[in-house]
Amino acid sequence: MRHTLPIAPQFYVTAPQPCPYLEGRMERKLFTALQGDSATRLNDSLSKQGFRRSQNVLYRPSCADCAACLSARIDVSRFSLSRSQKKVLKRNAHLDRRATSPWATEHQYELFRTYLDSRHADGGMADMDVFEFAAMIEETPVRSRIVEYVDLGTGELTGACLTDVLDDGLSMVYSFYDPELERLSLGTYMVLDHVEIAREAGLPYVYLGYWVPGSTKMGYKARFSGLEVYAGNRWQPLRDPHQFDATRHPLSNDPIAEQVANISLPDAEPARGSE
Repeated sequence: MRHTLPIAPQFYVTAPQPCPYLEGRMERKLFTALQGDSATRLNDSLSKQGFRRSQNVLYRPSCADCAACLSARIDVSRFSLSRSQKKVLKRNAHLDRRATSPWATEHQYELFRTYLDSRHADGGMADMDVFEFAAMIEETPVRSRIVEYVDLGTGELTGACLTDVLDDGLSMVYSFYDPELERLSLGTYMVLDHVEIAREAGLPYVYLGYWVPGSTKMGYKARFSGLEVYAGNRWQPLRDPHQFDATRHPLSNDPIAEQVANISLPDAEPARGSE
């Protein structure tokens, strides 16, 4: 009988490119491939350490001159609705949630394109065609769902979210919605509904991606109670958003090799880095 030893993930660093959140800065990402039999365990483990999934890649910001991007999650047990969030729920009572396997549709792509053209016309996804969109939704090596929100009166798709199911929560990989329905606050509503889904499933967290102090695009996440951010290699409650200064000195960032060495992997496999 032949025995094979598990291969530790190899980590790489992207070339610097303009930051999409903070003007005048450059971003760089630390990433590894997500594949094979251990994909689910690796996704679970690295998500708890500030990584995010994009198709079959896990990544985390590793910028040379800034440490503003902080992974954020909601502690469901500490979450409570604000007055404005209660109003958001009432405004969207006409929507029906439909969670299915991650399968892309033409209606989803049409809504996705409308959303991008209105909100992120100059973003990294601006040129994404229908085939690339299908890959984003369907190429997942882990347990994922596409959660759709449909108007009960018209049958129209108003929003959708690609969601990963982790061992300790839900990760909102990417969400989009009809930008013409701004009064409904659909982005906020989908987060609130995912908190409810997690509560119903007995999962303790909802992972929201990155919160970036100083960024108008990402600042809304600080409005959710029970929010935690991954900083200093640990999760900590976000009590005062102003305590996280968007201007970090380069010397506050650990070298890449040290960052990789501090990553905990399933089965205590040693991480390997490559620049």
